[in-house]
Amino acid sequence: MKYLKYILDFYINASVHVALSVYALTRITELYFDLPYNQDLDYFIFFGTITGYNFIKYAGVAKFYHMSLTKNMRLIQIFSFICFCFLCYYGWKLDLETLWLFAPFSLLTILYIVPFLGGFQKNLRGISYLKIFIVAGVWSGVTAVIPLMATGSEIDTNLIFLFVQRLLFIIVLILPFEIRDMQLDLKDVKTLPQKVGIPQTKRIGLGLLLVVLALEFEITDSVQLRNVFLGICLILLFLLMRTKENQSKYYSSFWVEALPIVWWVTLLLLAL
Repeated sequence: MKYLKYILDFYINASVHVALSVYALTRITELYFDLPYNQDLDYFIFFGTITGYNFIKYAGVAKFYHMSLTKNMRLIQIFSFICFCFLCYYGWKLDLETLWLFAPFSLLTILYIVPFLGGFQKNLRGISYLKIFIVAGVWSGVTAVIPLMATGSEIDTNLIFLFVQRLLFIIVLILPFEIRDMQLDLKDVKTLPQKVGIPQTKRIGLGLLLVVLALEFEITDSVQLRNVFLGICLILLFLLMRTKENQSKYYSSFWVEALPIVWWVTLLLLAL
């Protein structure tokens, strides 16, 4: 049991779980629009997520989240380097036009952690209310926009609806994390729960989910896809409403973050 817990903790702390969630959202986009499975692109996104998240978490910017990881830090660093090598391998197999699609999202990620404002003392993460939109925007662009544009799709109304829906869905997905970290986040960052409180944050999440569900009718005509997404939104709403500041260790970092994986696996099972 001790070893299973160690494996689970490493799986979460090394950002494999979040990377699998991002990978799942990418595959969902492919399923929604009947895109061919692009192994090189999808694995590039998967290993890029691990590399990017571990760089953000362990570069000292968010060190107060992970003070207990000192003994495992070296192992995570080695694992991150291996993932970076795989990232380079799959990036080499992608064409230059596809790689350029990642440029704005990579830049946002870099500016999120590298101080360049206020005399190089402040990064984008330190700007009030911006944190959640940057994270959601990068996730949405990478998992919704890039898979479509990599196949030659142009920016049209359907792509815009998908991006907005994915953005709002991920914002709601992040809210349990923001509630958990209310006392840890710097006060000048001004996250939504810090500003309006937990009950109002939950009401805002409910409102955003209603918009997300309305957009589903503009994105797909498939009743099956809509029903599955409705179920996922209801689960997310349930988890959001049960969220509290003093939550269990795995509540947000495992169960909430697993929702995109559950969504993807459900679609795969229904397609059998």
